[in-house]
Amino acid sequence: MTSPTITGPVRLRRARAAIFGIFAVNGFLLAAWVVHIPSISDRTGISHATLGWLLLVLAGGALIGMQIAGPLADRWGSRRLTVSAGLLISAAMIGPALATDTAGLAVALAVFGFGNGALDVSMNSQAVHAERAYGRPIMSAFHACFSVGGVVGSLLGAATLAAGWTPLTSLTGASVIGLVTVGACGPLLLQHVVHEHESDRPVAAARPNSRKVLTLGAVAFALFLAEGAANDWSTLQVKEHLGASESTAALAFGAFAVMMTVGRFTADRVSAAFGAFAVVRYGTLIAAAGLAVIIGSGWLWLTLCGWALFGLGLSGCIPQIFTAAGNLSEGAAGVNMSRVVGMGYVGLLAGPALLGWLTTLMPLTATLLVPLGLLLVASRYAGVVGRAPAPSTSSHSA
Repeated sequence: MTSPTITGPVRLRRARAAIFGIFAVNGFLLAAWVVHIPSISDRTGISHATLGWLLLVLAGGALIGMQIAGPLADRWGSRRLTVSAGLLISAAMIGPALATDTAGLAVALAVFGFGNGALDVSMNSQAVHAERAYGRPIMSAFHACFSVGGVVGSLLGAATLAAGWTPLTSLTGASVIGLVTVGACGPLLLQHVVHEHESDRPVAAARPNSRKVLTLGAVAFALFLAEGAANDWSTLQVKEHLGASESTAALAFGAFAVMMTVGRFTADRVSAAFGAFAVVRYGTLIAAAGLAVIIGSGWLWLTLCGWALFGLGLSGCIPQIFTAAGNLSEGAAGVNMSRVVGMGYVGLLAGPALLGWLTTLMPLTATLLVPLGLLLVASRYAGVVGRAPAPSTSSHSA
């Protein structure tokens, strides 16, 4: 069994700030890599088709990292694993910039993906322990910091490219920022005590909840698939459906991303007042309504409102799923988290590809009926995260 060691409100607040830092730097590093994909692709001389396969290598490394990280977090504690994975992904930032051919880039992306997958599971496990210690919802705020880190990483990456920096110089700088941030946050993370008689049985501990883990994973799959559709297709949908310019069409993803971030900063209060069930049930319905507006709209500003509504609805849902997964079986929190995160990640990868294939049969806008339908199904199973909390007269104020 794994339990956080809490020494007081000040220690807990510092731990929360450190977890904020880890989430933010993870978003920062991922954005810094994404911004440099075109320049690294040109430098290594690979085709778009080859790049597509290499991105699958990165995704495969992430999935492996997630599945390995779960049992290790239960055995050793998520603090140690979070620091190790954070240092690994920070150092691995330099790998793609050093690659000179396809094989070298494949190895670099596999390592980078592995570190990211392990960090995704371990930092969310830390967040679950912190939320449990606080006694009130705080998970969405961690994910909001991830979004903020992504924005900062994108802006700084774009600035270094505009200044003429080489990918190696830029990504080395990002690596240093990551290493310093993880090094500073690591000592402040929640320390865990692993009881020896239970540390070797995380999988067994998860078996009584295997059906619930599967349901949580299925809902995560639907939510991540919908998010992936926005990430990859929102701009193109506005351009093709409404005939907008590229710069105007880019506002679609901007509206989605901004409202996703805003929603994550407010979702914890909603969850505290009405329960995780309400966040997932009504959040998925709001997101589905946003997609319905997008599909039916022929007016630019109404379509942009639809993308904004879509982002707002999705914003608080995934954090509730992760919290529920981490609290199923305390001794198997890492294993449960790795399974749910892994299933969600498959949806993030499969969604854009599925919609892309469907565009050979129907217009891009019509393919959005797929995530819309999945969101309605996810709403139906929102009860998997638990019903509204019972009224309480006290709460943790740390």
